[in-house]
Amino acid sequence: MDYTLSQSRIKVLSSHVANQIAAGEVVERPLSVVKELIENSLDAGATSIDVEIEQGGIRLVRVKDNGCGIHKDDLALSLKRHATSKIASSEDLHRLMSLGFRGEALPSIASISRVEIRSLNEGSEHAWLVSGDGKDQVNEPQPVGHPQGTSVEVRDLFFNTPGRRKFLKTEKTEFSHIETLFKRMVLSRFDVAFSLLHNQRVIHKLPVADTEEKKLKRVSLICGKELVNHALYVEFNVGGLNLSGWIAQPTFSRSQPDMQYFYVNGRSIKDKVINHAIRQAYQDVLYHGRHPVYVLYLQIDPELVDVNVHPTKHEVRFRDSRSVHDFIYRVLKDALARKIADDSGETVNFESRFHAGTGHQTGRSTNSGSNYQNFSQQSIPLKVQEQIQNYSHLYSEDTQQNDVQVLSADESMPPLGFAIAQIQGVYILAENLHGLIIIDMHAAHERITYERLKSTFSEKNVRSQPLLVPISVNVSGTEVKLAEKHQQLFESLGFKVEPLGEEAVIIRQVPTILRESDVEQLLRDVLADIAMYGDTQRILEEINNILSTMACHGSIRANRKLTIPEMNALLRDMENTERSGQCNHGRPTWIQMDMSQLDKLFLRGQ
Repeated sequence: MDYTLSQSRIKVLSSHVANQIAAGEVVERPLSVVKELIENSLDAGATSIDVEIEQGGIRLVRVKDNGCGIHKDDLALSLKRHATSKIASSEDLHRLMSLGFRGEALPSIASISRVEIRSLNEGSEHAWLVSGDGKDQVNEPQPVGHPQGTSVEVRDLFFNTPGRRKFLKTEKTEFSHIETLFKRMVLSRFDVAFSLLHNQRVIHKLPVADTEEKKLKRVSLICGKELVNHALYVEFNVGGLNLSGWIAQPTFSRSQPDMQYFYVNGRSIKDKVINHAIRQAYQDVLYHGRHPVYVLYLQIDPELVDVNVHPTKHEVRFRDSRSVHDFIYRVLKDALARKIADDSGETVNFESRFHAGTGHQTGRSTNSGSNYQNFSQQSIPLKVQEQIQNYSHLYSEDTQQNDVQVLSADESMPPLGFAIAQIQGVYILAENLHGLIIIDMHAAHERITYERLKSTFSEKNVRSQPLLVPISVNVSGTEVKLAEKHQQLFESLGFKVEPLGEEAVIIRQVPTILRESDVEQLLRDVLADIAMYGDTQRILEEINNILSTMACHGSIRANRKLTIPEMNALLRDMENTERSGQCNHGRPTWIQMDMSQLDKLFLRGQ
C-alpha cells in the first residue's frame, strides 16, 4: 500500500465533514449522546429530566425536560457548529458555570444520526419542531404540540458512518454504560427529578431530593444501602474552597474504583490530582489493593479552574492544583482520623483542626494478614513491649480483683464501654450504652502501637547515615533540575542528593531506617511524584511501611490472656488513638452490635 501523500492543494473542509470529525471526539458511543443532552437540560434550568433508551441507545435516545426551552428562531441554529447561548466572548471561558459551552454537541450528534428537536420556549404560544438527518441542510421549524421545555430525539446512531457503528458493543453493554453515566449525573443535582427507561421499562425513577434525608436516600438508591451504613458526611470551607459529601469508612471498600463520584462546581470529572489526594487520605487505613468509596462535591471559584481542556469536558485543570490537592487530602484525612469518642456517624466538624500547608503523610501498610498462632514477643525499638507490660500497672491490685468495671451513679459510660470477657485469647467482649462490642485485640493494639511509633519518629530528628559507596542514578535532565530544586525536601527527610552531570544524580546519605530499602527506585518514584503533583510523600510512606511492620510484630498476639483491667486499658487507648477503627492493613478493629441486632439473633419481640 502506498502511503505517499499526494501533492493536492489545501482546501477548506465542508461543514458536514468537519462535524463528523468533531463527532469523533464528542460522540464515542450512545452514552456520549445521553451525557450531552442531559447537560443541556440542566443548563436550561430543568427540574425534571426523563431519559428514554431503546436497544442500548443505538436505535433511540430521547431526553425530555421542563427547562426554559429554545426560541423558534434559534432551533435551526442549535444544529449549527459553534452556535451556543452560553458564552459570548473569550472572557466568558474564564468563569464558566454552565456544563456545556462549546456549541459542538448537537451538530456533532446531528451529523451521525437522525435528530428531532421539539421545544416550547417560555412566553411562546406554540412549540416548534426542527429535524436533521445527517446532512448539512436543516428543515425549517414546524409547529407541534409540546409542553414547556425541550425534547431531543436521536435515532439510528452512526447510520451514515458504518465504520464507527461496527465498533459498538452489545445492547446490554451499551445500556450498562448509559446507566453508569445516568447514576453519575443524578448525583450531581439533587434538586432535579430524573427517570430512566430502557425498551419501555422503567429502570430508575428519582424524585427531587430537597432534604438531607432524601439526598441520602438517593445516594443509597444509586450506591446501595450498605454505603449509607458506613458513610461519614464531611463539609468544610476555607479560602474559597468548599468540600462536602459522603465518604465511606475504610471497612467499606471496593475491589474496583467503580463507586467514586467527584464533582467540581456540579460537573462530574476525573482528575489525577484529586484522585491522588483521595488515595493519599485513605492510604494508611485501606486494605491493600482496595479502592475507597465516595460521593464528593467541590465548589471553587470558576476563574480558578479550566474546564475547556477536552471536548468531552471530563478533565479539568486547576490554576493552583497543589492547594486543591492539599485541601482535599487534609479534610478527608481528618475525617478518617477522628477518635472513637467523635464517631457518631454525623457531620465531621473540623473547626481549627485544618491548617494550611503540607502535612505529615501517613504511610502505606503492608498486607500480613491475620496470625492466631502462638508468637513469642521480640525485642524491638521505641519501647513497644513496655507499653504492653504497662497495661497491667494501670489499675491497683484491689481493682484487678474485680471481674467487671462498675460505674458510679454520676459516671458516664465511655464510647467503647468496659470489658467483660476475652474469647479464645483473640477477641475482647465489652459492653457500652448501645449493646455489645467485639474487639480484635491484636488489630487494635497494632494500630495503637503504629500511631505511637509514627509520633515518636516524627518528634525526633531523622537519623541518617552516609553511604560508604555513594549511589549514582541515571535520570533525565528535567529530573536532575527537580532534585537540585528540592534538595531541602530531601535533607529534611534524611537524604542527601546532589546533581552529577546533566543526566545523573548521586545519593550520598540516606535515613538509617531505610538503609535496607531500594533507595535508587525510591528516588526515581519521588522525582516522578514531584514532576506530576509538585510534591511527594513516598519517603514517608516507605518509613511508615517499616514502622507498620514493627508495630505488627510488637503488638499483642493471639492466645495471650489479658486481665479485665488490661482489656479496659486497651479500650481507653483505642478511644484516644486516631484511626483506631482499622488496623495498619485496613481490617476493622472492632464492631458494635446493638440490642436490636442481638434481639434478632434470638427472635425476641417477633
